[in-house]
Amino acid sequence: MAINPTDWIFLNGAWVQWEKATVHVTTHALHYGSSAFEGIRAYETEDGPAVFRLDAHITRLLDSCKVLRIPMDDYPQAELERLCVESVQRNGLRSCYIRPIVFRGAGGLGLYPLDCPIDIAIFAVEWGRYLGAESVEQGVDAMVSSWRRFSASTAMPLGKIGGQYVTSQLVSVEARASGFAEGIMLDERGCVCEGAGENLFAVKGGRLITPPMASAILGGITRDSVIQIARDLGIEVVFEAISRDMLYLADELLMTGTAAEVTPVRSVDRIQIGKGGRGKITQRIQERFFAQVAGKHPDTHGWLTRVPMPEPATVGA
Repeated sequence: MAINPTDWIFLNGAWVQWEKATVHVTTHALHYGSSAFEGIRAYETEDGPAVFRLDAHITRLLDSCKVLRIPMDDYPQAELERLCVESVQRNGLRSCYIRPIVFRGAGGLGLYPLDCPIDIAIFAVEWGRYLGAESVEQGVDAMVSSWRRFSASTAMPLGKIGGQYVTSQLVSVEARASGFAEGIMLDERGCVCEGAGENLFAVKGGRLITPPMASAILGGITRDSVIQIARDLGIEVVFEAISRDMLYLADELLMTGTAAEVTPVRSVDRIQIGKGGRGKITQRIQERFFAQVAGKHPDTHGWLTRVPMPEPATVGA
């Protein structure tokens, strides 16, 4: 999905114009995927933009840096949160997607990364719904991918690490080439794991079921939000392994993620799920989710970080 440039990007301690935010071709992360990143959304509310679950996202970013052995002493949590908010302010955005990324820069061509400098960038852009504008109501068609999710013995599933997303790219390309909106990965045991870029929930008998962390899933921030919303609504949440055939037999399926938000799945492998559309439980969760991110429901969990917007004349370097 193409994005439109904005004005300002934070790069290594300074705000620079979009076209000047560049890196060298010998950048370590470009060759070996040695980066940690986040995807964060800011939503328009009656009181101006508000960033959703900013603290949780930055906590996960720092955790990803930790497992990559990237020290972040110069950019503690509070500073990273402030810079993310400023990226929205400086670009005058009302609703947007924020991407902070920390990566090993130019300094060597070998695999060993610790001699390379640490670079950081933060940018914000307008970005629509990842799986399509109508997906949250109509649902999407998915397939079980031939590609498996890596296990915790071969990579670090809890880290949102650039190099680990090659598998997700393969899943997404395979799905689109086969006529589906998204692919679903199984884990090394053959149990359901997650989508190419989304966590997965199944509804069966009124219960909301999701794979546990032991299934090599990424600990999604939207996943965590949906779990809390379901509990707030009195819906039982169960953490258990999901077999492939359970996908076909579920009453409802939904995918969650910062980009995908809360999206129903209407079919898997061309087998209709439930009635082939958005189910009642999915709709209840969606309605509460979108009400919370838009500031139309009390922010009882402290999920929104308000973005004070400057006057247009003051926006700039």
